[in-house]
Amino acid sequence: MEKKIPMTANGYAQLQGEMRHLKSVERPAVIKAIGDARVHGDLSENAEYHAAKERQGFIEARLAELEDKISRAEIIDVSKISGNEIKFGATVTLNDDDTDEEHTYQIVGSDEADIRNGMLSITAPLARALIGKKAEDSIEVTTPNGSKAYTIIKVAYL
Repeated sequence: MEKKIPMTANGYAQLQGEMRHLKSVERPAVIKAIGDARVHGDLSENAEYHAAKERQGFIEARLAELEDKISRAEIIDVSKISGNEIKFGATVTLNDDDTDEEHTYQIVGSDEADIRNGMLSITAPLARALIGKKAEDSIEVTTPNGSKAYTIIKVAYL
């Protein structure tokens, strides 16, 4: 049995949008580029042809990857989750115990992760340390830059 991939409805929509774009825009454009490059003659020394073929390979590989992820998606409706324990989809406000700075993250699927926009991958060490905890709990996370300590200020499901 293939493993399900947890994601929010927004993350699922983003994957579908990327797949639609690749199929309706990128794939036809690269097919046209390959056709145009063929017109120029000897394919063995045709840089445009080789670049277009390489791009086509990337597009087809990405489409296969997206189709696999979409077929295994487990869409989690965050609006139906409640409680004070941190689970997938939670929006968590943390206090960095070293700098006293506050950070807010939503725990999302790995394809949705964008730390600059507060989207923390469920596979990240910080997210794994947060799962199962509650407001006012303290956690310590080992990062590539050393150990970091946080206090959980707030847990919400938006």
